[in-house]
Amino acid sequence: MTEPDAPAKAPPTIDDDLLDPYEKLVTIEILGKQVDVPEKNRLLRCFQYLSLRSISYGDFCWNGECTNCQIWYHVEDQTESSDRPALACRMEVSERMVITRLSSFIELEGINK
Repeated sequence: MTEPDAPAKAPPTIDDDLLDPYEKLVTIEILGKQVDVPEKNRLLRCFQYLSLRSISYGDFCWNGECTNCQIWYHVEDQTESSDRPALACRMEVSERMVITRLSSFIELEGINK
């Protein structure tokens, strides 16, 4: 008799009303650490998924006016020299994106906090 596979790790508890509908998690890299986040969501919501308390109570306007959610990123096949700036509140997550820098306002538990 074989033992069943261990259950997958449950995602953090977050109110589904905060996230846009999604069917799966996608893998991205943030400051060298791979994490799984909900597809079809803005990056700032994905950050909130990873670190509910620090992002929910952070100093963000959520509409692009304050620029406190600025990140620098490139796609998987590029290097850091290809980094582009973006606002996490306006950019949708894409699988295998690589985020190399975060605004000092973004504190993610287990990544830069």
